[in-house]
Amino acid sequence: MTTKTTTNKTTRQITKRTVIFTLTALLLACAVSYAAPMPFPSLSIGVGSATKPNDVAVTVQIFLLLTIMSLAPGLLIMTTSFTRISVVLSFLRTAMGTQAAPSNQIILALSMFLTFFIMTPVWQQINKDAYQPWKAQLISQEQAMERAVKPVRTFMLSQTREKDLALFVSLSKLQRPKNAEDIPTLTIIPAFMISELRTAFQIGFLIYIPFIVVDMVVASVLMSMGMMMLPPVMISLPFKILLFVLVDGWGLVIGSLVKSFG
Repeated sequence: MTTKTTTNKTTRQITKRTVIFTLTALLLACAVSYAAPMPFPSLSIGVGSATKPNDVAVTVQIFLLLTIMSLAPGLLIMTTSFTRISVVLSFLRTAMGTQAAPSNQIILALSMFLTFFIMTPVWQQINKDAYQPWKAQLISQEQAMERAVKPVRTFMLSQTREKDLALFVSLSKLQRPKNAEDIPTLTIIPAFMISELRTAFQIGFLIYIPFIVVDMVVASVLMSMGMMMLPPVMISLPFKILLFVLVDGWGLVIGSLVKSFG
């Protein structure tokens, strides 16, 4: 009987505590629901009638800025050293036969940062001649754009072959230009990209030669030993990696790439 009485008392206490906790939670919920709402920031976008010509000009500038930002990756590839670097690094990985090492993310990241390193003098000149005067309201926006394009055109023309440039000038059916300033920028860009691809393939061919020699030597040794069923790639891959590390391959490739833009 004593045990039953103790159990009943414990059950009643737990029930009372549960009821008290439930009522307290309900009271708190009601207090929060009737309290003043918390202020949240709001953002509204609408289309209305412009009262000043400047409003229309600012709107057009915003749309143009968004368009340029969406085209920024393409501009980075078309008008900088990114194309040559990424293609050469892809050739290097294929020649070594390491398949996914280094990965595409690493190749793209390395190509991007090498592009920043090579293009820094060009961008510094743009900042000095175009952006800072425009920011100080010393020149107009049109003058800033003209000054910003000049260093990029100079860089592309220094890396473009005359043959490729003449090809696109003839394809565009323009009159024979007297000098480089008469060539439109839209004609220089594809000529620059073709020249970059040609140079990248030349560097890739030179990279392939030592690795092909290693593959041929390993294949010849395996055939002379009668191990024709063993894939030569399994044996040559460690030797190619060892050769690449011993000659400081990354330093040679990256150094040659950077110097090729000098």
